[in-house]
Amino acid sequence: MFWLGTYHPKPVQAERVFSRYAPGEEGSLGRELRSGQTLKVLDWNLQYMAGKNRVFWYDEWDGSGPDAKPSRAEIEATWKEVLRVIESENPDVIVLQELHENHVSTGYENQLARLVESLPGEYAYWTSAWYWKAAFVPLPQLMGSVGMKLAIVSKYRIAEARRYQLPLMPNDPVTRELNFKRAVLEAVLPVQGGKELSLMSVHMDAFAQGSDTMERQVDYVLNLLRAKASEGGAFVIGGDFNLLPPGLSYGRLPEEEKPMFQRESEIGRLYAEFKGYPTPEQADGSDWRSYLTHFPNISPGPDRILDYFFVSDGVEPSEFRVRRGDTERISDHFPLILTFDVN
Repeated sequence: MFWLGTYHPKPVQAERVFSRYAPGEEGSLGRELRSGQTLKVLDWNLQYMAGKNRVFWYDEWDGSGPDAKPSRAEIEATWKEVLRVIESENPDVIVLQELHENHVSTGYENQLARLVESLPGEYAYWTSAWYWKAAFVPLPQLMGSVGMKLAIVSKYRIAEARRYQLPLMPNDPVTRELNFKRAVLEAVLPVQGGKELSLMSVHMDAFAQGSDTMERQVDYVLNLLRAKASEGGAFVIGGDFNLLPPGLSYGRLPEEEKPMFQRESEIGRLYAEFKGYPTPEQADGSDWRSYLTHFPNISPGPDRILDYFFVSDGVEPSEFRVRRGDTERISDHFPLILTFDVN
């Protein structure tokens, strides 16, 4: 019964692609990307619509945060703000982390289904992948089922999708099955007149200090991107890497937070081979505060970069920014915007 109530993904597995169109329906093929067109991608860790009014139990490194879950009123208020931002940005592709489904803390709501239903019909394709799923987690703050997903929602046709299992944190067998199984979700978009484009969403581990988990997960992502690059296709990966950028960011952390990160960030290996955004110059420049992506629930304000885009050769962004100001009370992460021309 325990085995059946927990999630056991394959190292690499296909994920279902959903569409508002029936197979072969007139107009569906017209929703394909074309070489030379401009594509706008929004990446966002939504913190399962929990808002910014609470310090949750996991927000403290020792698990001592006072709150177990958001109220329904807080969730509904956050939904309105999330949809407001997406509507105003009008991205072509939305790359997401921390969407709940069948989770005791958010009333068992399928948040991806609600999001798709709330978006305009031009967002015609979507896919998702679990990275936390169990029928019952016996933590006092939960005592029920959990479910959390990565998701990609697109105006343009997704031909196929895959889930890649990241290396797991070392744990005893029971804890390992009940814990997160972090992953990369890939959506492959055909490009008329060009090579296919892979859009990826990732959410790497946190609280992994004392192990080599982050190093192994970075190595996995690095090898995945190398493989994509060797195939000649273009890619954009966005998500919550839970790592500081190389450079000055470590020194800016509050002293009590520094033991939770490496002085020489593991993510430096990704920057060494692929273009990353924020760039090192943005992260360490005079305007560095504009590129902070994380506003911890326990902090008085934004204080670090944890979220990134990395792109393949040939992807030359015309714009990258972190949407701040009107998004600081929505999630503990800010939305990232990347715009580029499709080859």
